[in-house]
Amino acid sequence: MGTPYPNPISPSQTRIGWIGIGVMGAAMASRLLSAGYSLTIYARTPSKAHPLQSQGAQLADSPFQLAQLSDVVFTMVGHPPDVRSNILDPETGLLWGLRPNSVSVDMTSSHPALAREIFNAARTKDCWTVDAPVSGGDIGAREGKLAILAGGDASVVEWLAPVFDVLGKVTYVGPAGSGQNCKIANQIVVGGNLVGLSEGLVFAERAGLDVQQFMEAVRGGAAGSMVMELFGDRIIGRDFRPGGFAEYMVKDLGMGVDVVEENEEGRVAVLPGAALCKQLFSGMVANGDGKLGGQGLITVIERLNGK
Repeated sequence: MGTPYPNPISPSQTRIGWIGIGVMGAAMASRLLSAGYSLTIYARTPSKAHPLQSQGAQLADSPFQLAQLSDVVFTMVGHPPDVRSNILDPETGLLWGLRPNSVSVDMTSSHPALAREIFNAARTKDCWTVDAPVSGGDIGAREGKLAILAGGDASVVEWLAPVFDVLGKVTYVGPAGSGQNCKIANQIVVGGNLVGLSEGLVFAERAGLDVQQFMEAVRGGAAGSMVMELFGDRIIGRDFRPGGFAEYMVKDLGMGVDVVEENEEGRVAVLPGAALCKQLFSGMVANGDGKLGGQGLITVIERLNGK
């Protein structure tokens, strides 16, 4: 059993490892199990793995052991240091357990430079890595409708298509690190949309409009967006349960606006809107709301307006 690259992927043969079973990671892993894939998971808190174990997942003791048992290993963790620890730790990192031609796929929103470092380290072991962060939130994760932004070797990304198709729609965007750069740009757009939606709702309410009626009136016009479709009703219903934590928006936007010293060849983008978005999401964190969903940004706008 086992189908390392470039052998065709098959649910009955390909062994998948999964690290990261938070809100989105658990939903994505569950979809792979439902599609018939053999799944081994690693969890820092093993008790959180019980729902996936009830679907047939096996539990590994470390990322290293997980990799030894897998042809493809997915990581969906919180922050770049978590990515580094799970993949590159010299004692327990999964990279050192991968067999030749196995593939590591990092779906965390992480740093492009780290993605390139991991790719180069993997190639010294005759392994492959893909940076493939996603957009679509918890709804997209549950429904298999995520936008998957993949960087790395094009042929490896193409080889992974049967697995990606269970999770959403993959787009190849360039060499290692490109997936992460694409996700940062995505978050700049999403953050700006969330600010606009929040301010529009606060203004509409202050002006005496029915906010639900306001949203229905404008969603079919230029103000409509996927952000409105995903989060508009949640905001109005005060449903701030996270698909992704607000503190992750601070991280993602920060990678776009705070990396002047790490930009290659002086390719610096001046992003005043993204910088303001980062500060507003930082306000959520400062208010103790960093573990709420990003749609909770409206609470910051409301506080600025005395509510």
